[in-house]
Parts: sequence; structure tokens; C-alpha cells
Amino acid sequence: MIHGLEIVETYLSRVSGVRWADIFEMIILTFLIYHILVWIKNTKAWSLLKGILVIAVFILFAAYFEMNTILWIVNNMFGVAVTAVIVILQPELRKAIEELGRKNIISSIVPFEVGKSLGEGRFSDKTINEIAKACVEMGKVRTGALIVVEQGQRLTEYERTGIDVDGIVTSQLLINIFEHNTPLHDGAVIVRGNRITSATCYLPLSDNMQLSKELGTRHRAGVGISEVTDSLTIIVSEETGKISVAYEGKLERNLSGEALKEKLRAIQDKPVEENRRKILWKGRSKVEK
Repeated sequence: MIHGLEIVETYLSRVSGVRWADIFEMIILTFLIYHILVWIKNTKAWSLLKGILVIAVFILFAAYFEMNTILWIVNNMFGVAVTAVIVILQPELRKAIEELGRKNIISSIVPFEVGKSLGEGRFSDKTINEIAKACVEMGKVRTGALIVVEQGQRLTEYERTGIDVDGIVTSQLLINIFEHNTPLHDGAVIVRGNRITSATCYLPLSDNMQLSKELGTRHRAGVGISEVTDSLTIIVSEETGKISVAYEGKLERNLSGEALKEKLRAIQDKPVEENRRKILWKGRSKVEK
């Protein structure tokens, strides 16, 4: 195999001077350019880029006709323009860097959490059932709700904007919190593990231009927190009673109670051994029946 690769590399170097390193470099650059363009398209940087292209065409026009005064102004304003672009795109650049940090590229190669407890996971099956039950019940009576389920990233800075609750997750508690005309109904609830830590929390609003215009503040807040953290957010619409889930900046709408449970189980982070035992137990039960 190695000998074959050496033959291919020798052939490429003789034909065009291309090395394997050059091929990998082109692949990496293609990957980066593609993701930068996707990032630009999904933010207000797209409008800014179109404006920059218009200015660039105007500068080329001025250079072609040797408009020296305009070219002098452009040369002296270039540094200021670059700084202005960075300032304008500061929120988007911050989100992009945070998104890169959430990819956990290094931890996927080197398992830092070797000593992690092989317990139940981030939260129990009972918590999943209680959250789903509360959302279905609130949807039936058109009670709006915003529930943020914490994962690896701590949501402490958002907890501080709300009121401490520190109660076990139950459907009755969630329904009471979001009941109309109660002190805690406005804002988001943050769930950590099997406990509700805070209520009436303020969340960052998403400025994603691809979101439907019919979505209100509650949905934009749900998507916003999922863009800057690894949390999963559940939204119950006050207008329609429909259940939605925001995760990694994407919004899935019109979920049933069972579909919501599946979304929560996906981030439950149970050990592989435990899931395997459940599958074996189910198979054994079917055989016994």
C-alpha cells in the first residue's frame, strides 16, 4: 500500500510537480472556503459582502480611468475600512469561534472524560417523561413555554438573569411556572440534570435571516441560545400550541410528545453498556413471550 502511494507521488511530481501535501492543502482550503461562504450566507455578512463587491467594482472603475483622487482616498481609508468591517461583524465572528469551540475536535480524538461516571446520564427517563408530559399538556391549552436543557456548557450567565428555583423536574411544576399571569411565566426555564435551576431567564435572540417571519420572540430566543451554547431548547407556541425544538441553531417544529422524548433521549448521554443491556433485556423479553 505504502509502496503504491510512493509510486503515485513520484508520478505526480514528475508530471506536474504536485505532492501529496499540496493535494491535502487544496482539500483543506476548499473545506475552509466552503464553510466560510456558508457562514457568510447565513448571517448579515452576506449583505455586507454584496456591498463590498459594489465598492470593489467602483474602485476598479476608478483605477481603469485613473481617477487619482478617488484612489488616494481608498488607499488612506483601507485600514479604517477593515477595522470597521471587524467591528460590524463582531457578533457573527464571536458566534463562529464559539461554534468552532463546540465542535470538540480534540476531545473526539483524545477522550478527556475517561473518569466520567457510568451512571444514568445527564438526566433520568423520568425527567424526559415529565418534560414531554408538561409540554403536551401546555400545548393543549395554548400555554407558551420556553425550556432550556443544559448539556456540557454551563448556562450560569443566563441563570443569573432569572430567579432561582432549584426544584425537581415535574410536569406540575413546569405547568405552574408557565401558567398565565403568574410571577415566573415570562422568560425561560433552565434545566440542569433532573432539576429546574432558574425561571424567568433572558436568552439571546437569533438574527438568523432564514427563520420564518411568523416566528415570535419565544422561538427566536430558543434558536438564539442554541446558537451560542450546546443546549437543547423546547418551545411551546402560545398561538398554536405546537411543540418545537431548537438545537445547534436549527429549529424543528410541530413535534409530538413521542418525538420530543426521542430528541431528549438523543442528548441524554447514557453509557453504551447501559443501552446495550436494555436492548438485550428487550430481546430476551420478546423470546420469553
